[in-house]
Amino acid sequence: MNWDAISAISQLIGSIAVVFSVLYLAIQVHRSTRVAKVAAQDAAAAAVRDVTNTFMENADMARIWRTGLENLDSLSAEEQARFFHAAHQFLKALETIHYHHANDLMDEQLWLGWQELLRHYIASPGMAHYWNFRSALFSERFRKYIADLEKPEDRRTVGNLFGREKSDS
Repeated sequence: MNWDAISAISQLIGSIAVVFSVLYLAIQVHRSTRVAKVAAQDAAAAAVRDVTNTFMENADMARIWRTGLENLDSLSAEEQARFFHAAHQFLKALETIHYHHANDLMDEQLWLGWQELLRHYIASPGMAHYWNFRSALFSERFRKYIADLEKPEDRRTVGNLFGREKSDS
């Protein structure tokens, strides 16, 4: 065998090795992207859980949240402040979820559930009041998204879930 043949075989083997390396890297990037999506989805759900766990663990805060959503004026100034803090945390968590969706880090089926939750809550009288008062605290992209969001015909939150609760709307 001459040196030209050995060189050609070496180049062929090197080329095949490069192709396999590129394929391997593509698979690893795909797996890494999938792991990043799952992590983003888990972090988003945890953020909302952190906010809503407060309502499950603290009856007074649950009452403030439920009442504030539907009849903010019936709360004292201190309770309204607590409602505003909870509303801010809740909407920040949903803004993060929206960010993940906008950057293709959120599964579409999961996003549709979060979107439906947001549609109902942002349309509640207390949340709408908070949003009108403090929307500048959120990204322009999220503000535009909220502005374009279609309001639900039959709005349901924990404040009016059964349709028997009083509302100021």
